[in-house]
Amino acid sequence: MENVFEKLSKINVNDKTENKNGLTYLSWAWAWQEFKKVYPEATYIIKRNEQGLPYIYDENLGYMVFTEVKVGDLVHEMWLPVMDNANKSMKDKPYTYQVKEYQYGKWTGKMVDKTVEPATMFDVNKAIMRCLTKNLAMFGLGIYIYAGEDLPEEESIPTINKEQENILRDIIKQEELENEEVIQILEANGYKKLSEIKLNDYVKITNQIKGGKII
Repeated sequence: MENVFEKLSKINVNDKTENKNGLTYLSWAWAWQEFKKVYPEATYIIKRNEQGLPYIYDENLGYMVFTEVKVGDLVHEMWLPVMDNANKSMKDKPYTYQVKEYQYGKWTGKMVDKTVEPATMFDVNKAIMRCLTKNLAMFGLGIYIYAGEDLPEEESIPTINKEQENILRDIIKQEELENEEVIQILEANGYKKLSEIKLNDYVKITNQIKGGKII
């Protein structure tokens, strides 16, 4: 069992991931499939509360789900809050929070209310499967995603392709950014020109260019 992490952490999962709101997600179905290929005896458990429900709930904090994965005698547990698309914790009732108001990619100086809708069983189910995927990462599969990396340690991180570079150039034109502003954003991220940007920084720098500032 001492080689479990070593084996799984070397598997490249990049072509099975997707990006949402600047975060990278791995398909739970693919993750479990690849995990079982390496360790067919692996099992998982969805933890339940005293009432038999697959979550715990606190009226101030929201919902939390738990999973447990076992490979031989090795067991890891993981937990994850039930969140909306903005990664805000969901409760049994809607609530609001404030965010900066943007127009044409620039902050207006005002704050606006955003609403977090109450959680549904669909949201709970989605959180459970995301929790399972994160649980598998504790054994090594795709763990570099949670470390902010885009490739396993043994591989070099590629730069963006020409199409992605052109997308950035179009955004720069739309935002009417001066050349000095673009250079400032690039240098703050350790780059001198667009073509040098690594894939793991693409989403972050895109968002910075859209906002016209370093974030």
